[in-house]
Amino acid sequence: MKLQYKTPLYVMICGAMLSITACKKDLLNVQATDRISTVAVETDTAVFEAFITNRYIGARLQDKEGDGSNPGFGRGFEYSMWSSLTDESIYNNDDATWLIQRGQLAPENLGGAGVLWARSYRSIRECNYALGILPKITISAPRKTRLEGELKFIRAFRYQDLIRNYGGVVLVGDKVSELTDNLQDPSLFKRASIKESIDYAVAQLDDAASKLPLNNDGGWLLGRATKGAALALKSRLTLYAASPLYAAGTWADAVTAAQAVISLNKYGIYTGGYGNLFLTNETNEAIFERLYTKNANHTHLEIANGPNGYGGWAGNSPLQNLVDDYEMDNGKAITDPASGYDPTHPYDHRDPRFAATVLYNGALYRGQTVDSYIPGGKDSKDGPDNWNTTKTGYYLKKFMNDAYPLQNPWGNAGFQPWIYFRYAEILLNFAEAANEAYGPDVIPSGSSLSARTAINLIRSRPSVNMPDLAVGMSQSQMRDAVRYERRVELAFEEHRFYDVRRWKIADVTENKPAGGVIITKNANGSFVYTPKVALDGRMFATKHYWLPIPRAEIQASGNQLQQNPGY
Repeated sequence: MKLQYKTPLYVMICGAMLSITACKKDLLNVQATDRISTVAVETDTAVFEAFITNRYIGARLQDKEGDGSNPGFGRGFEYSMWSSLTDESIYNNDDATWLIQRGQLAPENLGGAGVLWARSYRSIRECNYALGILPKITISAPRKTRLEGELKFIRAFRYQDLIRNYGGVVLVGDKVSELTDNLQDPSLFKRASIKESIDYAVAQLDDAASKLPLNNDGGWLLGRATKGAALALKSRLTLYAASPLYAAGTWADAVTAAQAVISLNKYGIYTGGYGNLFLTNETNEAIFERLYTKNANHTHLEIANGPNGYGGWAGNSPLQNLVDDYEMDNGKAITDPASGYDPTHPYDHRDPRFAATVLYNGALYRGQTVDSYIPGGKDSKDGPDNWNTTKTGYYLKKFMNDAYPLQNPWGNAGFQPWIYFRYAEILLNFAEAANEAYGPDVIPSGSSLSARTAINLIRSRPSVNMPDLAVGMSQSQMRDAVRYERRVELAFEEHRFYDVRRWKIADVTENKPAGGVIITKNANGSFVYTPKVALDGRMFATKHYWLPIPRAEIQASGNQLQQNPGY
């Protein structure tokens, strides 16, 4: 008993004596071994550059992020993907996604969307800290310039995440906030307008692009920011700025920004197959991506999302809402009487991107067929591990690598790249903006493309080969065509959540029931497809166009930080 008591008592006494005289053993002055000191960051060039490299990795702030490791630069592969907050999918095991689908999110509980504010400002502060040190670091001028460009790109990316989720945000400039800062200083919590916020981020990206190289070479690590990455993020932000929800920019500016990426003449449409695009590192289409190695893998997608009959967990299960939106391979919607759609064979002759994205009943998978029918289908509730059965009738195919083990994959899977920006997105940005500014077939000054020809470049991708859009479409028809292409081309890539909001159609798309299908097998081997609601209570209100700022952040500001309307 005496030993248990004396140890903490000695430490307490030593701590008290520090204010008068040094405790000889100095037990409290111990250098932590799980972190790098600020002195090392500020004086050791190698440590400083490693600090910048690590700004491409986010802090793990919420359960299950990054499968136990640090999440990516943005989000990327998680158990519950951002698609499961939209009409693309639902997450089979909830993981704090259903409350968002049901419109129940609140400042006190943002579910799976709860960490964006904290992570973004943490990263902005880290970038500002590094930018403040950079002039004092002894390295060559060209290398210093490049590092400055990287930091400004990363900072702008974090502002993008803040802007597209919350609207106007607090612009902190180059300030490195401290716990000792005066909380009564209104500049710490004053939110700028959406236009001011986007203009600031775009200016940072212009500066970054001027300092970054076209390629990662000369011993520079792959997966780091380049001129193309900075211009691609600018293209996205200017497109958002011109959109109805933001109303803070012009479509002509968005055309110019997208054209700047196209004019680099570095990127193109990958010809190795739509499905393979997401399994292959460093294709000509990838502009900025996170690469994974044997010792830095991510969520094991195959087991997390695979069918229960194979040992998978169903994960992010595609919704009927998405399935029904895929055209027939003749380019007609399934609702068009001339499309050839057969409701008794609903998956035949669809846009090839459907089969590359969704596993459906009868689809070939790992040498077998997916059997999600009842009774008796191995991938239905009648199969093994029925708690891991899809609630929608579908499983995710996109991103899945059949060469990776599905069962017991730990350490032997999870090496797909996560693509933050790719050339198809830029073409889609260009097409949308060009159509809104000039119409479907006008070639803007400085470009060789019209909105229609840009879309056709995507539709004609080998392995897709969808029919070209016809000449003579109206602006409204082209708008629908652009929105279709973004829906299917960018499915599950974290665009849909923001697209339906910036177009101000979320009150329609996100209020539709979360659709699924019950597939019943008849004695003669035919199937009956019966619609179902896969998740009840799906709801979207006007206030949900923006996320609420977490209540803890409002309170930490002394209630000076303005909350978004409706919360």
